[in-house]
Amino acid sequence: MNLYFSIIVPVYNRPEEIRELLESLVQQDFKKSYEVVIVEDGSLESSGDIVKKFEKDLQISYYFKENSGPGDSRNFGMQKAKGNYFIILDSDCILPKQYLVEVDKELKRDFVHCFGGPDAADDSFTTVQKAINYVMTSFFTTGGIRGSSNSIGKFQPRSFNMGISKEAFAKAGGFGRIHPGEDPDLTFRIWKAGYTSRLFPKAFVYHKRRIDWNKFYIQVNKFGMVRPILNKWHKGTARLTYWFPTLFMVGLITSALLAVTGFIFPLLVFAAYFLTLFIDSLIKNKSFIVAYLSIFAALTQFIGYGTGFLKSTILLNFSNKEPEKLFPKLFFKRK
Repeated sequence: MNLYFSIIVPVYNRPEEIRELLESLVQQDFKKSYEVVIVEDGSLESSGDIVKKFEKDLQISYYFKENSGPGDSRNFGMQKAKGNYFIILDSDCILPKQYLVEVDKELKRDFVHCFGGPDAADDSFTTVQKAINYVMTSFFTTGGIRGSSNSIGKFQPRSFNMGISKEAFAKAGGFGRIHPGEDPDLTFRIWKAGYTSRLFPKAFVYHKRRIDWNKFYIQVNKFGMVRPILNKWHKGTARLTYWFPTLFMVGLITSALLAVTGFIFPLLVFAAYFLTLFIDSLIKNKSFIVAYLSIFAALTQFIGYGTGFLKSTILLNFSNKEPEKLFPKLFFKRK
């Protein structure tokens, strides 16, 4: 296939993020032609003026639409795009200069209709951003699969750094209305359409994740609620590992209660785990503060995801209502 990339970026009230992303695109080592499609999802803070500043350096188009969520905005952008291979990025990502070169290399080496890339923390990130990035990508938490070069098989890409061919997009029908979770939902439908996906280990992005602790908890809690819905929609995709955060949370609470009675061994096991997490984060981030915050971020992740997963599992199994009725905040309405 003679590849022509269309980079699709939905944006919502974050013009400065788009500026940083476009600056990183201008600095790409990739010398072939490609286009950038910015989709403003009903923002009150327009990115239009920022985008105009890059018209001389990038083949770029800008569209404004009513707010209907990131999935629908990505679909809109892919429908407008001229390319035959779409690269989907979040507005809070910054690309290393070799990003497009690495994507092109991987597709030429072993073409695939859908790929995902890891995320990493840049030196300019705050301590909180680095801690959250660590737990979202670490082997020792729930994020290991997205950053592991050993997860080449049926890899589930995430839409902050995802590629999909125009052919697979048309066959799978694009993103659905659920959010978050629209990316694995699309991946499962891509598989059902007869295509596969894999990880491009060197095609990483710097994912800034501009969220505080409360927003992080809400985000991972929604991730937990979404997973049982996806398991129900896509038979055969459920894994025992999805229960890990819930079991971790229950185990930690039980261990604390047992410690009150004098039986401290289970709590010592958890202490050893957190020590391992601290040391690993310290080695990777070279910061005691980030290492300490990584423990707090891991607890937030496990408790948020675990409670969301448990709540969703119970409601889906003991209610006759459809997921959209049970969890209306997880679904965007079509405009």
